[in-house]
Amino acid sequence: MEWFDKLFKRKPKGATIAPTFNGFAPIYPQFGTNIYASDVVQQALKCIVDEIKKLNPKHIRYKENSPVPVKSTVQDVLDNPNDLMTTSEFLEKITWLLLLNYNVFIIPTYYTWIDDNTGQERRYYESLYPINPSQVDFIEDASGRLFVNFMFWDGKQTTVPYDDVIHIKYNYSINEYMGGNLMGQPDNKPLLNTLELNHQLLQGIAKAMKASYSVNGIVKYNTLMDDGKTQNALKELENKLRNNESGFLPLDLKSEFTPFEHKSELVDGNTLKFIDEKILRNWGVSLPILTGDYTKEQYEAFYQKTLEPIITAISQAFTKKMFTKREKAFGNRVQLYPKDLIFMTADQTIELINTLAPQGGGYVNEYREWVGLPPLPELEGKRYMSLNWIDANNADQYQVGKVNVDVVDENKTVEG
Repeated sequence: MEWFDKLFKRKPKGATIAPTFNGFAPIYPQFGTNIYASDVVQQALKCIVDEIKKLNPKHIRYKENSPVPVKSTVQDVLDNPNDLMTTSEFLEKITWLLLLNYNVFIIPTYYTWIDDNTGQERRYYESLYPINPSQVDFIEDASGRLFVNFMFWDGKQTTVPYDDVIHIKYNYSINEYMGGNLMGQPDNKPLLNTLELNHQLLQGIAKAMKASYSVNGIVKYNTLMDDGKTQNALKELENKLRNNESGFLPLDLKSEFTPFEHKSELVDGNTLKFIDEKILRNWGVSLPILTGDYTKEQYEAFYQKTLEPIITAISQAFTKKMFTKREKAFGNRVQLYPKDLIFMTADQTIELINTLAPQGGGYVNEYREWVGLPPLPELEGKRYMSLNWIDANNADQYQVGKVNVDVVDENKTVEG
């Protein structure tokens, strides 16, 4: 594919391993999918991914704290990331990679030119490609510029300036370059111990169920028999059991069958619930969220604890790498609007807007943001307030018409 070939470039001449504070070489194999074998982990991660893919990414520019939508090639690639993915599929892909590897890398393709009016560099974005490398090396050239060398599972590799790579980190802590542990990888050992316990528990249940129904009773023969006759009697009984379709076992007068009563209490529900919740806590997903039977308060907690940090990380990572310093200084941002994630009720939002709007306490596009709607160009810089206000000290005189105060109907507004 032509677009795929664009991603592969050579290392810069004189490149060396980038320095680190911990003394380890910044070479990081990518893995973490071993935990994905657990159905509980899959279900927990899917709860997060399914919410993130509902986001509506927008290129906006803040003017006097008022967000204004911008028509640009940045918005074009946010609406159509590449030839293979829709926006929701793109968000789904990068979220899965982020949660499984604690790092996700996105390579934008673009070309640049110099604006004749400003003399500044401008970018024309063509696509955004999330990649899943097998190994990531951080290197620098002779001038100290940082590069990333990506190695892939088929043996191919490419080197890209780090400034041109959108890198989103998860659990970013003690490693300078990568999310995760000291080696830039997910620290899944505690979780794997719990998953192993859960696996053993389920295996034990399966074995116990099989064993409990493999022995159905005891057959007592009321005569003395030698070993040969005993073996023949057992084979005869096995054949009767194997050929039986009615559920009744025919026996002669010399034998007596005593059935076992099956009352298997394998594992109590509280134990299973504890194991599931212990796994789910690792991802910030509660059982009500997993089952979909949650209250507004439970979803609000899920949003603030689990979703909002990821949304913030994605927004800031895109803003950092897709705009020049000058563009960021002029208020350009990539914002992910969670219209379908809003947990405030409509009544609460309207009440807040009705409190601020009469006093000109916000811009119209801000109000649209609060209800999860993207800003509109025609409302850029629009801020309205009611004119039906007077000085409280003159209220009595105003009522009897002694004060000349310009007042209009509260339904009329003026632009501020």
